[in-house]
Amino acid sequence: MNRIDYIRQEEKKYHDLCYEQYKLFEIGSWLYKPVKTVMDLMDHFEGQNNLQVLDLGSGVGRNSIPIAQKLRNTSGTVTCVDLLNFALTKLQTYSKEHDVFEVIKTEQAAIENYHIDSNAYDYIVAVSSLEHVKSKEDFKKVLHSMKQGTKNGGINCLIINSNIQEIDLKTNEELEALIEINLPTDEMIHLLKSIYKGWKEVKVEIKELAYNIVRNERHIQLKTNAITFVVQK
Repeated sequence: MNRIDYIRQEEKKYHDLCYEQYKLFEIGSWLYKPVKTVMDLMDHFEGQNNLQVLDLGSGVGRNSIPIAQKLRNTSGTVTCVDLLNFALTKLQTYSKEHDVFEVIKTEQAAIENYHIDSNAYDYIVAVSSLEHVKSKEDFKKVLHSMKQGTKNGGINCLIINSNIQEIDLKTNEELEALIEINLPTDEMIHLLKSIYKGWKEVKVEIKELAYNIVRNERHIQLKTNAITFVVQK
């Protein structure tokens, strides 16, 4: 099994367990509430009808369901893309529970293989998902297709982990971070700024985060510099 396949197998195990154990919008995990920046940016589209939103790496709908609730009765759509079938099945169930089933469209695909239609979206969201594409080249390709897929005046909101470290809490040993793309923070920022050159920077922020996870019965601390990068076309 190659490195990418192994990482994706481990990621699937982790997410399947998380989505099984924790219910959307219940206290106890990162599924508890949507990302504030993602939701705040919806104010920019206030009063707009037929809003087209793309959520890349949607998972079970942590951000897409609250977005869809704002789009009810406006003929807008949230297209949710995820690699994990299990996540999308849960998303469909949650969308019925939260009365937004008609607003949400699901597509099962690896982000690097997903075709984004040109000039199709007002708002593209990618939260902790772009670092899961196969390679740096794929990463650049996805960013370019996101740019092309955005309408004039539209917004891209990216939250990307960088400089990720995994530490075994028992032995204090640093492990290889199980993530497909793990760039130093300054390199990631430079790459984003160069690809989105000419777009208006709305927000660029770096937050140091650390949280504990369990992988294969090992207790691991995950440290990351999470980059919030919001730009407008």
